[in-house]
Amino acid sequence: MTKDTSHDSVRPVVAKMAEDTRAGKMSRREFVALASTFGASATAAYGLLGLAVPTAAYAEDAKKGGVLRVASRVMDITDPRKYSWTEPGNVARQFCEPLVRWASDFSFQPMLLEGWEVSDDAMTYTLKVRQNAVWNNGDAFNADDVIHNLNRWCDKAAEGNSMASRMATLIDPDTGRALDGAIERVDDFTIRLNLPRPDITIIAGMSDYPALCVHPSFGDDGDLAKAPIGTGPFELVSMDIGVAAEVKRREDGKWWGGDVYLDGIRFVDFGEDNASIVAAFDGDEIDINDESTADFIESYDALGLIKQSKTTANTIVARMRADTAPYDSKELRNAIQLACDNAVLLAISINGEGIPAENHHVAPFHPEYAELPAIAADPAKAIEMARAAGHGDTEIEIISIDGDWRTTTTDAIGDQLRQAGFNVKRTVIPGASFWNDWTKYPFSTTNWGPRPLGVQVLALAYKSGEAWNESGHANPEFDALLDEALGVFDADKRREYSAKLQTMLQDSGAVIQPFWRNQALHHTDKVKGVQAHQFREMHYEQVWLDA
Repeated sequence: MTKDTSHDSVRPVVAKMAEDTRAGKMSRREFVALASTFGASATAAYGLLGLAVPTAAYAEDAKKGGVLRVASRVMDITDPRKYSWTEPGNVARQFCEPLVRWASDFSFQPMLLEGWEVSDDAMTYTLKVRQNAVWNNGDAFNADDVIHNLNRWCDKAAEGNSMASRMATLIDPDTGRALDGAIERVDDFTIRLNLPRPDITIIAGMSDYPALCVHPSFGDDGDLAKAPIGTGPFELVSMDIGVAAEVKRREDGKWWGGDVYLDGIRFVDFGEDNASIVAAFDGDEIDINDESTADFIESYDALGLIKQSKTTANTIVARMRADTAPYDSKELRNAIQLACDNAVLLAISINGEGIPAENHHVAPFHPEYAELPAIAADPAKAIEMARAAGHGDTEIEIISIDGDWRTTTTDAIGDQLRQAGFNVKRTVIPGASFWNDWTKYPFSTTNWGPRPLGVQVLALAYKSGEAWNESGHANPEFDALLDEALGVFDADKRREYSAKLQTMLQDSGAVIQPFWRNQALHHTDKVKGVQAHQFREMHYEQVWLDA
């Protein structure tokens, strides 16, 4: 049995999830995400909960024209599948698009796909390709373009290709490429994915920011800045890394979604200097920022800017590489973890703008989240454990990026370790250099954006050998259990798996994960039609300027 996104009837699996949501077993946002994964329209999903579909309020008198000025890092956009941060995705997505979008209401919406069908066992995905999309070089978009991108995503040999983690079920472990027969071309606008085992995260993976689709001419050594061929509503004008980037309204007028209001968008890079962004707002040099961190929210508010905020599964992890001394000692990792009080770190680091986390990277917002017994910080016991493991005097160097809440959080972790009696060295690396080796530092902090499913996060960050496994966590038992969990769409059943996975990860001492943080941004009152996104994605095709 399959279900097409174009219909409003619902399948038993979706109806069961709606029951779980009404019973409080699943949050509304996660139900909407999962229901749309299995093909339910937004109207049907919200209708099952007795709710109307939330809609953005767009004024009937929207004005055309103007350039939106955005304060955002301007980073290398060479190859989308290798993006590690949202910032390059935000520039590139103005002219390159994903197959699927994770919308602000937490549903999955078709973009370069018109819809999809998913079998009840989550082993067969039928992708229906948009028939009115055109590349900005005049080429029509069709199934071959999707297949080109799927094969690129499934190439594990491409260094830094994190999309391989998201498409892992499609990949042959022997060749490191797509399994024979896994990607089937049905016709010019239909593709069938034949999975060897169930995987409920495929659609979610297609919506992530490295999943922007590139033209078939884009090869393994392609550079999107030099060959900016895309299907989106804008086209790239200029790109100066660390300074600015600019896009303009697509000249040929052939964007499948119709015309847009803005003449263009200019991204201005202020680095990690929030004070400069405040000054730029005050001097009318920018219209909107990428995000407002907790330590500067009051400053932005004081300027009379409009604030948008939402609770998300954004977080930071202080991870220790289990394959690098001295953190190859599990006892030391557990000791460092035990020395840190996450509630205190939340208060100190981001002024309480969030909730404490539990060192296993699955959020209470995730449908499979399992509540584990609380582990209270115990600094005295922590240093005893370190001494017993022969690391009482070992230098613990903790590394972070410079200049914002991530620096403050890492400082606070270092202070708690010092207070417990550890020999701590703090190293701060400028942002321009930090990201070059972010997966390789022995002990450092990294910010992580939200994903719709907890098991999706675990597969990206903690499965053995994956591109984003920055902690070097490697446990065959964990991997096998995770593979099973990826095929379980019933939240209650998947929670049983998650409880074991969360416990295993927590016990490994892989990370100190202090909190889940709220996501906020500010803009002037002349910016209309913008919505804060849970993953800081910038969707500007409906934005206009009242000026």
